[in-house]
Amino acid sequence: MVAFDPWDPAFVADPYPAYAELRAQGRVRYFEATDQWLVPRHADVSALLRDRRLGRTYLHRYAHEEFGRTAPPPEHEPFHTLNDHGMLDLEPPDHTRIRRLVSKAFTPRTVERLRPYVEQLAGELVEGLRARGGGDLLTEVAEPLPVAVIAEMLGVPEGDRHLLRPWSAAICGMYELSPSEETAERAVRASVEFSDYLRGLIAARREEPGEDLISGLIAAHDEDDRLTEQEMISTAVLLLNAGHEATVNATVNGWYALFRHPDQLAALRADHALVPSAVEELMRYDTPLQLFERWVLEDIDIDGTTVPKGAEVALLFGSANHDPAVFTDPERLDLTRADNPHISFSAGIHYCIGAPLARIELAASMTALLTKTPTLALAAEPARKPNFVIRGLEGLPVEVR
Repeated sequence: MVAFDPWDPAFVADPYPAYAELRAQGRVRYFEATDQWLVPRHADVSALLRDRRLGRTYLHRYAHEEFGRTAPPPEHEPFHTLNDHGMLDLEPPDHTRIRRLVSKAFTPRTVERLRPYVEQLAGELVEGLRARGGGDLLTEVAEPLPVAVIAEMLGVPEGDRHLLRPWSAAICGMYELSPSEETAERAVRASVEFSDYLRGLIAARREEPGEDLISGLIAAHDEDDRLTEQEMISTAVLLLNAGHEATVNATVNGWYALFRHPDQLAALRADHALVPSAVEELMRYDTPLQLFERWVLEDIDIDGTTVPKGAEVALLFGSANHDPAVFTDPERLDLTRADNPHISFSAGIHYCIGAPLARIELAASMTALLTKTPTLALAAEPARKPNFVIRGLEGLPVEVR
């Protein structure tokens, strides 16, 4: 059995057997290589995501030195300035203030209004793939759909949207475990370029407001809700990154899983009413975000083990989503699975604000592919990205037979 080793290609290819071993060993385990406490079971991951003794940051309560941590190197500052002002890496009260404002753009009614646009765009992208007889599902459908939707919401002009994915990929490299200096340099460069671009876009929207989210953030006059320019930039980057990264990977991971389970794909093709439960099951079965980190702000006890203040816990989403204590026969892909409390969208105050939109996008692309390309098949074995935390493929070559 492959042991837990985020740098081993065999583990990255299929981490789920190692997770089973981790769960069998207990509820928490210290992992020296990354100086983190691994939490593999669903009940603990779910509870700790809601536990206010943990935080995405500690800087609202402690200086680096007080917390026993070293400040990031000064040359990484542009990345941390960008990252640390987004609501995902803030705690209340700043998190509450920013999320309250942004959530107005993600109400069920607002998101539902986007459905026709999402479904039309998904149909057009799949039609192009069908006309060409196949291609790379990642670059031709999975990627352009959510990028266009979130860019549309934010008001990024169509001619600039090609810039977003490379910047996002470079920045997201920093969310891997122990990123290299080269990864950090790419992330810093992308942070500077992305921030400069958005500063220009915000200035343009101040002059000429539109119906987009950036114009809405600028127009917030309530002193309690007002965002600084840096918060606006960081929020836009977070929405662009989070608004497509997971959806892209959920799409290709999901279709790759379907191609490897022809009985499930056949059942889905025979009954498109399975699409909503299929979306949930595919997100559970091969989780696009495998791990989420939290800082321990006060000592916590997990099964008699004290995880001390100043430590970092690694909540293993992929493992939690395969926990047999919660999911019957978790290693089996079952598109009809009714009871499916997966935590792929996180939980607690940092629950994914875009989850309803992601579900619409995933269902729209799946329905379009089932309807317009009923003979879609894998054209070649895909290469898996070497990343562990953000799990995806380099591409997914398909053909319409």
